[in-house]
Amino acid sequence: MSETPEIKKGDFVHLHNHTHYSLLDGLQKIDGLLDQVEELGQHAVAITDHGTLSGAIEFYKECKKRGIKPIIGMEAYVALRKHIDRETKQDRDSYHLTLLAKNYEGYKNLIKLSTKACLDGFYYKPRIDRDLLEIYHKGLICLSGCVGGEVASRFLGGDEKGARETIAWYS
Repeated sequence: MSETPEIKKGDFVHLHNHTHYSLLDGLQKIDGLLDQVEELGQHAVAITDHGTLSGAIEFYKECKKRGIKPIIGMEAYVALRKHIDRETKQDRDSYHLTLLAKNYEGYKNLIKLSTKACLDGFYYKPRIDRDLLEIYHKGLICLSGCVGGEVASRFLGGDEKGARETIAWYS
């Protein structure tokens, strides 16, 4: 087993990757992802599957075998209201939010969020909400996500004030 290298300033690290564990969204297998990381000479990579941590253990073990620093994350679905609300169209929509574990506490909080999303918040997708993020935020790094994120959605919808308020809340 090789030693995991330190990430140096200027190193590129891809922080938003979906694998085949992102049902209906990801195609790449973890081995293929890590083959590409090695080919590009990168030293770290994140896994951020949609609404799940199902690939985290496989990803972690394979990264460690290859001497790649694993960054475990999840692209969460954030309910527009509460994660337990289930009123037809209004609660079918959600925002995407990329969450990365900064440390072991963050990993444990990701597990809690993922579990609550699946057990309590599942309505078309496993969902969390801001209340849960306030409880389980320690040790997490939050990225604004993709075009399906709240910040991007508000900007694209012409709601610059709302986008800035969203950025302030997550900050």
